[in-house]
Order: sequence, then C-alpha cells, then structure tokens
Amino acid sequence: QMQLVESGGGLVQAGGSLRLTCAASGGYIEPYHMSWFRQAPGKEREFVAGHSSLGGYYYEHYVLGRFDISRDIVKNTVYQEMNNLKPEDTAVYYCAAEAGPVRSIRDPGTVNYWGQGTQVTVSS
Repeated sequence: QMQLVESGGGLVQAGGSLRLTCAASGGYIEPYHMSWFRQAPGKEREFVAGHSSLGGYYYEHYVLGRFDISRDIVKNTVYQEMNNLKPEDTAVYYCAAEAGPVRSIRDPGTVNYWGQGTQVTVSS
C-alpha cells in the first residue's frame, strides 16, 4: 500500500517562496493522478494543483501563475513550487494519489492515498 510523506512547509513572509516535497513509497506514482490539496482552519479541504497520469496539469484560479506541480518518476516523488505566497495561502497542504478518471482529479472524495500534511504559514 502506498505511503506519501510531505515535507518543506514552514513560515515565510508574503511574497516569498517554498517548495513542498511528497515522497512516495510502497508503490509507484506513475499510474496515478498526483495532486496537492490544502485545508485552512474552519474551511473544507480544497484542490490546489494536480498532474494527471496522462501528463495534464490542473490549477485552481487562486494559485494560477504562482504554483507549479511536477513529478520525478525516477525518484518517485512529487513537488509543488510555490511563489509569491500570500497570507491566504496559509493552510495544511496534503499530497494525494488518485487512480480514478481525470475528470475527478479535483475531488478529494476520490483520492486513494493521502499524505499526513505539512503546514504552510504566510505572514503579512
């Protein structure tokens, strides 16, 4: 069974950058849609960015142009580069693997495997 472990979160000032890492074990990420979700206090878990098993990229409007998801098949690892961070980006960020249809990539209910999450805090 696949395990996903996130790292790279932390405290950064507005306008700064972070790179999150999702290291997978127990299975290969290649056949999965790989995504990042986030959850802020009092909010539902929401889709941030995804990379489908067919190679397509998906971003929500509030991160478009600032965040970049990528995967390294050899390292079996997923990344998310986050630039020009804003206080409203503050949340716990979760890595996710999904084997379902591409049209469900934004749906947290179809995720097969979740990471434990890593905290990102952006100060004003």
